[in-house]
Amino acid sequence: DGMNVLFIVVDDLRPVLGCYGDKLVKSPNIDQLASQSIVFSNAYAQQAVCAPSRVSFLTGRRPDTTRLYDFYSYWRVHAGNYSTMPQYFKENGYVTLSVGKVFHPGVSSNYSDDYPYSWSIPPFHPSTEKYENEKTCRGKDGKLYANLVCPVDVTEMPSGTLPDIQSTEEAIRLLNVMKTSKQKFFLAVGYHKPHIPLRYPQEFLKLYPLENITLAPDPWVPEKLPSVAYNPWTDIRQRDDVEALNVSFPYGPLPDDFQRQIRQSYYAAVSYLDVQVGLLLNALDDVGLSNSTIVVFTADHGWSLGEHGEWAKYSNFDVATRVPLMFYVAGMTTSSVSHGERVFPYLDPLSHISGLVPQGRSKKVVELVSLFSTLAELAGLQVPPVCPKTSFHVALCTEGASIVRYFTGSEEKVEEEKDECDDTYRCFNEEPVAFSQYPRPADTPQWNSDKPKLKDIRIMGYSMRTIDYRCTVWVQFNPNNFSADFEDVHAGELYMVETDPNQDYNMYNNTSHGCFFKKILG
Repeated sequence: DGMNVLFIVVDDLRPVLGCYGDKLVKSPNIDQLASQSIVFSNAYAQQAVCAPSRVSFLTGRRPDTTRLYDFYSYWRVHAGNYSTMPQYFKENGYVTLSVGKVFHPGVSSNYSDDYPYSWSIPPFHPSTEKYENEKTCRGKDGKLYANLVCPVDVTEMPSGTLPDIQSTEEAIRLLNVMKTSKQKFFLAVGYHKPHIPLRYPQEFLKLYPLENITLAPDPWVPEKLPSVAYNPWTDIRQRDDVEALNVSFPYGPLPDDFQRQIRQSYYAAVSYLDVQVGLLLNALDDVGLSNSTIVVFTADHGWSLGEHGEWAKYSNFDVATRVPLMFYVAGMTTSSVSHGERVFPYLDPLSHISGLVPQGRSKKVVELVSLFSTLAELAGLQVPPVCPKTSFHVALCTEGASIVRYFTGSEEKVEEEKDECDDTYRCFNEEPVAFSQYPRPADTPQWNSDKPKLKDIRIMGYSMRTIDYRCTVWVQFNPNNFSADFEDVHAGELYMVETDPNQDYNMYNNTSHGCFFKKILG
């Protein structure tokens, strides 16, 4: 009890990590963290876009309760005055600190990252963040562009640095401050990469020779994919290098060689991120706090790398909704460390060959909405109550049950116990399930299909992922009263995990029952 919390959240990181079985990526520091952690291999975000996902897991409420499906409302004003996870820690005597992108900046966190409710001091944002979308990528002609694929010479960048490097430096500075203050802390560190643009120090490219980079296993639009389910990756089309390719909207495939370059740069950006995580964890060792700090590592959602002919997030597929999720708790996920012993020595991905495997692994299907109650339980705080069916008026409750019960013992042992399923949202036939959702403005791909504003939403795709299948129903949605009509189903998708792990063969129409949604959400 009384453990500190280091909460690392990464933007747009799908589980392309050594500890998740990826053979190509070099991620030795995250793999080293995994080797001391419980790693969840089936963790899912509640909506595959930044602001809705972050507000959901930071409040412990689903998007239908935060009423945030876009970027343009603040939950305390438009939904309910919900307590957040950092706010709860702060109210329980913790110093709460935010570095980088934790809340999505802008109106959805009141232009203040929800300060002062959530944080003890104003959140830190790197000064070079403002150059993220500027023309800083040198083209073959020597001119500068705002490209998607953007390896750079850091010394040529504004201030000679990049935002994630600045965030790591600030987080390390705060760890040193907290070491001397002797107060419990909750430090959230939000990294930008591998969010687009794929802008990272160019030396990481050499880890991934282009000839080793393959296309996605299924780079075509599946034959039976309902058009409402497709996301037309509008944001990457607006980058100078993609725009120059003049690809047809909405399905036009990117040229194969450019697909490989995107995949290469995504991997390179992940290795650059790994360095930041490695330096941060190494600093936790340096200040002697590795034994008394819970470390959580996750992402706000995934990112499609050409699967189904799609790029970016904005869908209900596993590639967009599945995230890495691991928890390091000294004495629980690993034996306690003797004083002065290093848990997280820094490993350089440019030279280190990693062979570390996760300390523990759970295949249980879990959701990011469970983070709030899980961290409260791990820190020895009272776990917030489960929300009633409608909870707009309830300041403190969560819609995601704690997953600490999956931490200990072998999977088999947990299998035998019947999961306590008082809460239909969480379980179905006593198996845990994950719910995700995605709004669309129309049945066919539009310019605003990826990020429709609330007033333009006409259809909501509700998706349920179990260990065996993913089932999605696209239903009529009224943005004026936030209601979904499950009697008015526009399209459906059903993918069987065992026979179709990449979700290419939609079985929805082949099954009389479709899926079991009505029972759960009706």
